[in-house]
Amino acid sequence: MRYREADRILHAITPDHGRVSAIARGVRKPRSRLAGRLEPLSVVRIELVVGRGDLHTVVGADTVAVHHRILTSAAALDHAQRACHAVDRMSVPGEPAPRVHGLLRTLLARLDAEPATPHEGVQLAFRLKLLYALGLQPALDGCVHCGRTDRLVAFDEAAGGLACGACRGAAPLVDPATPGFMRDALGSPLAEAPEPAPGTARQVHRAVVGLARQHLGVDLRGDRSG
Repeated sequence: MRYREADRILHAITPDHGRVSAIARGVRKPRSRLAGRLEPLSVVRIELVVGRGDLHTVVGADTVAVHHRILTSAAALDHAQRACHAVDRMSVPGEPAPRVHGLLRTLLARLDAEPATPHEGVQLAFRLKLLYALGLQPALDGCVHCGRTDRLVAFDEAAGGLACGACRGAAPLVDPATPGFMRDALGSPLAEAPEPAPGTARQVHRAVVGLARQHLGVDLRGDRSG
């Protein structure tokens, strides 16, 4: 984001320090040595001076990868921005996040390789894998309450998984395709993410939003899916 006349504040996800916020002073000036090296969706190595609070100062940057092709596709750019928003909201400053960092780099590389063809299943698979990388794995093989493996008819966000009819309570119903999509999405590489029907996509999105709210204290309701 722009800050003052020539500065910019950036958020980055790093493998060793999780989410990092930093200010790049004078980066918007034409002669800045950092100009062009701190573009959104880029992979960079940054050198920071640690601040007294949560905001550090960028003093050096080297480009590792720039995903130019994403910027040529509105659909790919939308997917990339939504994924970065989810990572930014769910990652914790100061906590190592190598799996989250690797997952985001994998998604950006995939979108850059096929910028015009992402479908909603890629975004949903990314978010399910993101929850898993953050230590939250939904119970998908049996009822989260009693362990029953058949007649799983609902997703209990508070309990963290599927529920059978007897244990459902007030948990929202899901169609039979929803658990299957969630299992396949978690068990497959992002490049092989299945494409869900619109109704299934909405139910999976609702489950992801509920899990993030209930277990991570993160509100993703402003995002959309399906």
